[in-house]
Amino acid sequence: MKFLFLYSEISEYFLACCNELAQYGEVHIVRWPVNKEAPFHFKDSLNIKLYSKNDYNLNELKTLIVSIQPSIIVCSGWIDKEYLKITRHYYGVIPTIMTCDTHWLGNFKQHIATIISRFTLLQIFSHAWIPGKIQEKYVSKLGFKNSQIKEGFYSCDINHFESIYQLQKEQKQSHFPKRFLYVGRYYEFKGIKELWNAFIELQNEEPNEWELWCLGTGDIEPINHPKIKHFGFVQPKDLANYTSQTGVFILPSRFEPWGVVVHEFATCGFPLLLSNEVGSSEMFLEDGKNGYSFKANDIYSLKEAMKKIIRKAPNELIEMGKISNQLAHQISPKTWAKTILDIINLQPSNKLKT
Repeated sequence: MKFLFLYSEISEYFLACCNELAQYGEVHIVRWPVNKEAPFHFKDSLNIKLYSKNDYNLNELKTLIVSIQPSIIVCSGWIDKEYLKITRHYYGVIPTIMTCDTHWLGNFKQHIATIISRFTLLQIFSHAWIPGKIQEKYVSKLGFKNSQIKEGFYSCDINHFESIYQLQKEQKQSHFPKRFLYVGRYYEFKGIKELWNAFIELQNEEPNEWELWCLGTGDIEPINHPKIKHFGFVQPKDLANYTSQTGVFILPSRFEPWGVVVHEFATCGFPLLLSNEVGSSEMFLEDGKNGYSFKANDIYSLKEAMKKIIRKAPNELIEMGKISNQLAHQISPKTWAKTILDIINLQPSNKLKT
């Protein structure tokens, strides 16, 4: 089989899923350029072929895909119009999957999308693949039936992060590191300023041993505070240097359709502090058991959640981390690959249009 992905920005976790899929056939990925704020380094893989979209015009891209003869096409949403033109040609011949992580907001733009999707998206895609239940309402309103909707589109490299958990578990049981960890871009919508302000207020109100470590880059200047440390962008292979020295993961986003980083740190056995706008909290956070939810863009709510953590005994935080690790195994690259294989097996065999 030949699996074709018409993709936007690829990531390490996406390639981990593709590596699992590559056991069953060739994986071909047409992708956008690497994002400057997240400059991941990708390793070559024997059964995975990467193509930069910038190297092809539309006709050349069509020719490339005809030469591949894909068994299935997975397309990153509907933002790339050239991808849509290509995928439309294969609709009804092979499975054509639209990915979507957008929540239903009920705004004017989305209402328009639900009207025109009958004449556009539903004539291009046979299936919609979403991360979790929070996206189901939107794709249903777009016209996809329950049988056409699949969950579990995002998965972290669970084997990698599970190995980190196992290696560092005993060390943290003997000495739990009193450090919050933020991993993400330095942008307004990530809630990074609220995080810094809440942490500083907490230190002023209830002085304590805890620190805040931040990994990422962006257009916001890092704040200067003796207990807040900044490390810039860190490659996934180097994260273990930081997970061993930190204890609780925090993501204060004002807007976060899913957040694979939550899956990563749940697998690592971190208690979680997540804003109520983080989509993946539906799967990886049980409020009060393995962490706490707080209101996005609300310094007081965030500060109160952090207080609950610093008042916990180390053994309680260790137990919370265990629950995070257990919840993390609901999704994996194996379940991700199985979804694609199941979709292909459900389809009758057809020849491509010429």
